[in-house]
Amino acid sequence: EEQREEAGGGEGQPGGARRRACGAAGVTFSNYAMNGVRQAPGKGLEWDSKSNWSGTSTSYTPSVNGRFTISRNNAKNTLYLELNSLKIEDTAMYYCADDPDQPRGQGTQVTVSS
Repeated sequence: EEQREEAGGGEGQPGGARRRACGAAGVTFSNYAMNGVRQAPGKGLEWDSKSNWSGTSTSYTPSVNGRFTISRNNAKNTLYLELNSLKIEDTAMYYCADDPDQPRGQGTQVTVSS
């Protein structure tokens, strides 16, 4: 049975940092490119980052490029997302997803406030 678990996020201040981790069980994790997506209050899903299956190629939406880092450890079936230089507008529910249009994990909240 496939299981997904997401952890991390929480509250931070502008300029601060938060870290998220997404784990998967019951799947061959290394078969999948993985995406970070987020949903700000009152808005739709926004894709923000992607890692290829091995982690050797990553891409980011311009608003987070240079501030967020996506990485993975396939031996641990885990995807990591580091959120640095946080901005108020980064406040959102964050998800990891193989399909960026249909995240299946429970997500974690990141709230940035001063």
